[in-house]
Amino acid sequence: MTTDFPDALHAPLSRVQTAFDPALFAELSAEWRTCLLAHFERVANREEKVLNWDPPYANIALARQYLQQGTQHQTDQHPVDMKSQVDLEDISLRFRQLLQASLDHGQNLHHPRYIGHQVPASVPLAGLFDAMGAVTNQVMAIYEMGPWATAVEGALVQEIGQRLGFATNSFSGLVTHGGSLANLTALLTARNVMLENSWTSGMHSRTDSPVIVTHEAAHYGIARAAGILGIGTDHILKAGLDSRHRLDPVQLDQLLTELQSAGKTAMAVTACSCATPVGAFDPLEEIAEVCQRHQVWMHVDAAHGGAAMFSDRHRHLLKGIELADSVICDAHKMMFVPALCAFVFYRNRDHRFQAFQQSAPYLFDPSAPGMAEIDSGMRTVECTKRAAAMGLWGLWSLLGEQILSDMVDVTFELGQVFHRKLTDAPDFEVLHQPECNIVAFRYLPEEIRSSPQADKSAFQRKLRHRLIESGQFYIVQAEIDGCAALRVAIMNPTTTPGDLDDLLDALRVLGRELFTA
Repeated sequence: MTTDFPDALHAPLSRVQTAFDPALFAELSAEWRTCLLAHFERVANREEKVLNWDPPYANIALARQYLQQGTQHQTDQHPVDMKSQVDLEDISLRFRQLLQASLDHGQNLHHPRYIGHQVPASVPLAGLFDAMGAVTNQVMAIYEMGPWATAVEGALVQEIGQRLGFATNSFSGLVTHGGSLANLTALLTARNVMLENSWTSGMHSRTDSPVIVTHEAAHYGIARAAGILGIGTDHILKAGLDSRHRLDPVQLDQLLTELQSAGKTAMAVTACSCATPVGAFDPLEEIAEVCQRHQVWMHVDAAHGGAAMFSDRHRHLLKGIELADSVICDAHKMMFVPALCAFVFYRNRDHRFQAFQQSAPYLFDPSAPGMAEIDSGMRTVECTKRAAAMGLWGLWSLLGEQILSDMVDVTFELGQVFHRKLTDAPDFEVLHQPECNIVAFRYLPEEIRSSPQADKSAFQRKLRHRLIESGQFYIVQAEIDGCAALRVAIMNPTTTPGDLDDLLDALRVLGRELFTA
């Protein structure tokens, strides 16, 4: 113990040294490995529930109980001595208990029967690289804070941007924390470019009321962005869809013409690749032609479907995406890496600094102005930003980009397999021809097939709740054509056709229970 500290700080210093002790980290890392290995094996063998359902307040109370136990273990009089085998065993035991509690009460996304939200069974190998960035706290804002994290992001932006079809050296991009923040960043740039002086003078100085035109089923993050940007959610106009639930270029053209005739400014059009409810990919080439003719910013939310860029079989779904002014895509969806890792791209690199027109001399060195091209802090909402792209970079560098194509191809094909199974089942209603791994449907046994729509909707919702609380599967709900539906997003490449057969059987069994209850 150093004598430079007063006696009163000896115990605190000892506890700090324990928390940072490399030997303790090594010991607990071994425990972590053992625990996670057993977990992944049980989940892969379908020996665990998909959702460990407990009421929320029960889980909160349990989580608080562990916090209180942690406080009880601390002691000023007898700080942990890492030379003591007793102390090491005690910490290891508590660490195992905390890990197991986290797994026992969580959602098992790696279970092959998790086919719910658009959150993937992330490749565990990618998680190892992500964990390295977290453990060593590789953060970003300026290059010197996180040189390798910055380099990794820059390399991925260049590689992915070119695969989207943007011309080399003419585009720009960045990584941010999630699709909602990515959409906000892109639309903020659109606002500042399309509505002059809006960054400096604010929206209240404008005499018009600009609007954003969206796909009817656009993610709610677009509405949030409109509110934050001062456009207002009342000024979101939903463009009409075609028979395939895609944004209709003809109706879009009519709407923009009407707005122009009324003297209203359309700030941006947001298209989807793909829209959340049924996974519909908008016809981007035709939409781009309409936007160019009306001189409106075109934004594409490709949070889910952008990964189709890696697939020779499905790249055509993104035809025309390179014509958009801005594009976002989430690596933590169909690139199967841990959340959060979302990309924002600008077709015109001159727009890269338009989102945030400000300076921060304490961060950005005026003696090295060229570093502004590298530093991320001038282009993102975040100042401090985690090394969000580390998992994707590690996975791609380790296994090559073919694995990204393979995961898209396998899960998209499972969507087609499931569609065929639904079509062949007379007690299920098929709602669309899937373009990806998102499939919406209804279970309509004879007892409810001729019932009013409200009763059919109530039945779908009750059935889903009963299914997920049983722990057998995890699926979500959607509203299609005004009626509730069941919806799957097959986000685990290890899901099998047999699992999908079992889903239909489980819905039948639980449906009968609802009728006899």
